[in-house]
Amino acid sequence: MGRAADDEAFEAFVNQRSRALLRYGFLLAGDPHTAADLVQEALLRLRDAWEHGRGQEHPDAYVRTTMYRLHISWWRRLRREHVSERVPDTAVIDPGLRRVEDDTGLWPALRTLGRRQRAVLVLRYYEGLDDDRIAELLGISRVTVRTQAMRGLRTLREQLTEETVPTGPRRNRG
Repeated sequence: MGRAADDEAFEAFVNQRSRALLRYGFLLAGDPHTAADLVQEALLRLRDAWEHGRGQEHPDAYVRTTMYRLHISWWRRLRREHVSERVPDTAVIDPGLRRVEDDTGLWPALRTLGRRQRAVLVLRYYEGLDDDRIAELLGISRVTVRTQAMRGLRTLREQLTEETVPTGPRRNRG
């Protein structure tokens, strides 16, 4: 494939998948600004890999894995900061983001989960991926996916059946 065809293929991927990747980033990070940063950084890394012949076969997997790893890396660096409970206003109204923003109980409950449990549940129930695909994206075994999903769902059931949803994240459980 020539340079122009590579550029067109990359541009087509970005145009087709940007909104879904932004939703995925929002669900990982909890705010639209960090989500946009995750998408932008992951796409820059994909572009670099693309030019060297990598990432073209499964670009969605490449970007999602990169976003997940970036999020974990950023989270580790900033974990001592206080995360705001309020989601900032967004300039672009995306129906997927609006659905998540409007659910006042689910997002705070998801934030109580460990990062791996949250990622597994988002990929399974929001993105509709099967366990094998989730395991591939996150670089974990299928059994770990199932275990994390089971534990995360158990915690969510406990949280969402209480009268109030907790306001702060728990220590990492995943």
